[in-house]
Amino acid sequence: MEFKEIYQSARDSIRQNRLRSFLTLLGVVIGIFSIIGVMTAINVLQKTVEESMTGLGAGTFQVQKYPVMHMGNDRWRFHNRKNLDYREFQRLLPRLKIVDYATAEDWNYGKRIQYGDRETKPNTIVAGITHNWEFTNNLKIDRGRMIAAIDETNASHVIVLGYDIVDVLFPDRDPLGEDVKIDGIRYRVIGVAERKGQRFGESQDNRSYIPLTTYFKYYGAASYTSLNYCFTVVDPDEFEEGMQEVINEMRLIREVPFGVENDFEVWTNASLIDNFNKMTAAIKLAAIIISSIALLASGIGIMNIMLVTVSERTREIGVRKSLGAKSRDVLSQFMLEAVILTEMGGVSGIVLGIIAGNVLAFVMKTKVVFPWDWALIGFIVCSLIAVIFGSYPAYKAAKLDPIEALRYE
Repeated sequence: MEFKEIYQSARDSIRQNRLRSFLTLLGVVIGIFSIIGVMTAINVLQKTVEESMTGLGAGTFQVQKYPVMHMGNDRWRFHNRKNLDYREFQRLLPRLKIVDYATAEDWNYGKRIQYGDRETKPNTIVAGITHNWEFTNNLKIDRGRMIAAIDETNASHVIVLGYDIVDVLFPDRDPLGEDVKIDGIRYRVIGVAERKGQRFGESQDNRSYIPLTTYFKYYGAASYTSLNYCFTVVDPDEFEEGMQEVINEMRLIREVPFGVENDFEVWTNASLIDNFNKMTAAIKLAAIIISSIALLASGIGIMNIMLVTVSERTREIGVRKSLGAKSRDVLSQFMLEAVILTEMGGVSGIVLGIIAGNVLAFVMKTKVVFPWDWALIGFIVCSLIAVIFGSYPAYKAAKLDPIEALRYE
């Protein structure tokens, strides 16, 4: 028999038993769907994290009280640490010899900004920052200027707006030099930040920036809140040395005893991505184990159905052999049926898994991801299942004696 005839025969057999074929491949669909869906979702998150890490400038690292990512119930251990405050930051600055830029920041969420009879939704972020913040956080100014050292020294009531805010408050005029209000406090607009788009599904343009000293007057004293410190080392060859310099000086300022771990966290773009990958590794492993169990069960189901098929088609096999079909033709036919059946389920699972995983991409408003590597792995796994679990029924069919097969009732 030619391959085309074997394929046609296998396809007709599957079509004649559609319900049974569907129930058989359902296990394959579920198994492949589980693993492809999880891997697609994780790839979406990884891509979003990697793209979003441009929030810190090149050669930049950040120091803060709490870890950026942490798994476990010991958050109290970090909560009991001393805050990173403004006075410590000022003591640190003159000690730094390698670091080119050092800034401090704090954030206040859920604010409403007003201009005349217009106002934003109560979801705007107000950031208190020190001068040079644009260098440590990769922020560019589209119009006007950024917060300067004199603004910080004088605790000036000046503000830099993101474009989401400008679009709402100043749709038809230049905002520079205009006054806006936050919590009844008036600020003069001195700059507009360049559009940055989405990050983790959240707009980076729905932010405003004021001097940190001004921020302290209305949103917590300098020692009340824990700040984030950002540092930039321009020369990449000195980056590690600059980071160690900050760690050493902070330990001295905060009087951390020798041999005791840091009472603050240091992270970079690379370390954040690495930590995220470690967290997702456990999820990937769990998905693989669960999917493997489902695929094993589906493989057993395929073997069972193929054995039933061989029994039902014993006379047909006898007729084929009596007309000249060889054992290898019968073997090929039943193996091909198992492969087609399994691959149908595999392809369906891959498509459904990619669609389900990319729902996260639509929610986070990021690019759709197609995990080619995992799709190929899924396809290969399905082929292996077909070969492993379809071999015995196919071999049994191929070895049937044609005379005995014709007598079968």
